[in-house]
Amino acid sequence: MDLRKLKTLIDLVSESNVSELEITEAEGKVRIVKSGAQVVAAPLVAAPVAAAPVAAAPAETGHAVQSPMVGTFYRASSPGAKPFVEVGDTIKEGDTICIIEAMKILNEIEADKSGTVTKILVDNGQAVEYGQSLFIIE
Repeated sequence: MDLRKLKTLIDLVSESNVSELEITEAEGKVRIVKSGAQVVAAPLVAAPVAAAPVAAAPAETGHAVQSPMVGTFYRASSPGAKPFVEVGDTIKEGDTICIIEAMKILNEIEADKSGTVTKILVDNGQAVEYGQSLFIIE
């Protein structure tokens, strides 16, 4: 299920009197449960994982900056703003390189190494997992 669609459903449940919602689609099932002030979404059937990106990952050289959390990856501070970094940019350790939105909180992600950005591995607005490589720095 698309992350934006899932987020919309979570928002609808949190703002309504509905305490539980279960959705079944071709990609799988998800159950959204409201418990007090907290809303939790849990996949009931895992979506299949494509093998191609996994096979390409070991071929990367350089330092991989990894996601410290699960969330939505953003290259800029707002939709019309200039991205924090582009391929070819020289960055310093501690520079903000992207934002990951998790539970409606925007978390600035800083470079953990100085160098040149050689690859951006994630598309803007894409869902990312904990430990997923985001950038390659050399």
